[in-house]
Amino acid sequence: MAVEEDLMEALANPGPVCREVRNLLTEHEADVVCWADTSWGLGYLSPAPAGVRTVLKLAVLRTDLLFSRALAHRPDVVMTNSDFLISQASDAGFDTRSWAAVPNALLTAVVPPSPARREKLCQRGPIRIVARAEPHKGIAELIEAIPDRLGRPVEIVLAAAGFEYWPGMQEEVITACRRAAALASPGEVRLLPALPWQQVPAFFAGAAATIISTTSPETWCNAAAETVSAGTPVVGYDFGHVPVLARSAGRMVAPGLPASQLWKATLNLLFDADAYHAASVQADAQVARHTPASSARAFLAAVTPPASA
Repeated sequence: MAVEEDLMEALANPGPVCREVRNLLTEHEADVVCWADTSWGLGYLSPAPAGVRTVLKLAVLRTDLLFSRALAHRPDVVMTNSDFLISQASDAGFDTRSWAAVPNALLTAVVPPSPARREKLCQRGPIRIVARAEPHKGIAELIEAIPDRLGRPVEIVLAAAGFEYWPGMQEEVITACRRAAALASPGEVRLLPALPWQQVPAFFAGAAATIISTTSPETWCNAAAETVSAGTPVVGYDFGHVPVLARSAGRMVAPGLPASQLWKATLNLLFDADAYHAASVQADAQVARHTPASSARAFLAAVTPPASA
């Protein structure tokens, strides 16, 4: 696992990398280059040849020196994954006139369960959760708050990424989740190994519901989009981009309330058959903008220079 300081140490002398990137872009006659991130995507260096349009991709708002350096290169477009992130940046005082929101694309389409299968899932199906092993995902706290005699399994895919905020962070989170799961009712909580992204929508399709327990606003939330695309209701906190993705396909809880309230909202939904089935049929309307073709069109629209007058 690596932290950002590892990258900065490796690029203490960025000259060779910058020359290599410029040579590659020149050799391939690139029209546009997208720096996938401020640091890991080399946005703070922005080694683009003259005349190449540049895009700085931003998934979370940063206010540090590296982000200031990236903006100082005057990218033609700052690209986010949601209007929420642009609003967040504007509220923080950034000039967002050249910013554009391009929704993340769903990698895999899945056929939602039939009404009969959905009814069985509502009655007895598992609660399924997919999250990275990060503290603010709130997974350990969610496990600790599981109601007594829930009566259905809770299956959690907890994945480690190739980066972390401090050394050992992900192992700390996984250990805390294992400890909480061990204290739950026998067999009630299963911590599962990471899944390939292409398998996640099908995993959610076999769930009664999912819970997004993140304790800070999500700027996108792939898990919410994938869950809704599978016809499975979403429960989460009412902030960030999750409510935009879920809309009428789930229930939202006021931010700041304890994780027990997420469980209460989930059970209320599962016990209300009419509301549950109404939430489960929102997939087509909710994810139409998030197909690969739709995201590609939005990307091209964002990077295409305005027509000359």
